[in-house]
Amino acid sequence: MDDFIDRVGPERVWALTVASLAAIVALGAVLFPQRVYVEFIWQYFWGPVVADAHSWNCVAWANGQEIACSEAGPNAGPTAEPGYTFVSYSGYIPTLVLLLIGIIFLIRRLEIERYRAGFFALFPFMLFGGALRVVEDVNATAFAATGEMSIPLPWSGFIISPLIYFTVFFIALFAVVFSVWLDRNDYVSGYEYPLAGIGTLAVTITIAYLAATAATEPYSEFHPLIPLVILVGATLTTAITWVALERFAPELNRGTESMGIVVIWAHAVDGVANVVGLDWATSLGLSANLVPKHPINRAIANTTANVLPADVVAVTGSAWPFLLVKIAAAVFVIWIFDETVFEDSPRYAIMLMITVVAVGLGPGTRDMLRATFGV
Repeated sequence: MDDFIDRVGPERVWALTVASLAAIVALGAVLFPQRVYVEFIWQYFWGPVVADAHSWNCVAWANGQEIACSEAGPNAGPTAEPGYTFVSYSGYIPTLVLLLIGIIFLIRRLEIERYRAGFFALFPFMLFGGALRVVEDVNATAFAATGEMSIPLPWSGFIISPLIYFTVFFIALFAVVFSVWLDRNDYVSGYEYPLAGIGTLAVTITIAYLAATAATEPYSEFHPLIPLVILVGATLTTAITWVALERFAPELNRGTESMGIVVIWAHAVDGVANVVGLDWATSLGLSANLVPKHPINRAIANTTANVLPADVVAVTGSAWPFLLVKIAAAVFVIWIFDETVFEDSPRYAIMLMITVVAVGLGPGTRDMLRATFGV
């Protein structure tokens, strides 16, 4: 196998692997539509997208059509619910790994250096991903309120998981290639400047759209206390955690350096957004608290509610352990990414760091903006 990879080249092996997997899935869907497409692809991947797009709690496959479960007859086929499942995660994670490998090959081909600068320059794109997802939340809310979508399917599917990851990835990919081209042709002094600028412009336009919708449509509102509480809470949590690390375990920060602050803040935003959205949104102006859409935070909230007495949960809420888990995970990542990792494999280390931040900041930004605009 090693001889084959050396002879063909790792990039071609990667491309062949991706093409082969895609062909196998497509061929299986054509040859066994019920088993492969309906009972696997649709039920665990596209069905949740359709349900999410319509603000349905459940969607059913009935006679080749997708309808709300409440309207489906007793002989309807598989059903799907919005959000993620452990089955869908089992598909997303290998896809993410393949995507990361492809990005590493791209970085090598583009001969990109100054990896840490690229890490910070890509930060706005992580905010953009979460904000773009809220555009679809607004779209789904519009459908629930008016019966019509501003962005109809299948186009709205590109801003719903899992397709939104590819949408944001290709936008960021274009930005990286264009920024490197500007740098190589001496239009800018560093590729990180236009890259950060493109990402900032993208997230600004997206949030402006959300704000305009809140100002003009009755199904969206603006709750300024939500982002204020979440951002202040996440920043304070980050500051406390970072100061504690610097004082009691400074060796943990020697590998990530200032990137560690970004990692902690990203996951603090996710944790605080969950605590605020799930337990305290009504206290900050929303008509109802948000409902968790990820199996992990849903399981943590349910476990806390079952373990602690009801009168305690009524005071503390049930989502606060999720914040502790997120901070612990961020500190663990900082500990794992020591100086040796960055010295041995800087490209791989930076890509994993970007992924770690995106995993926290993307969902955290979405949850914060969902609550902010009441969708």
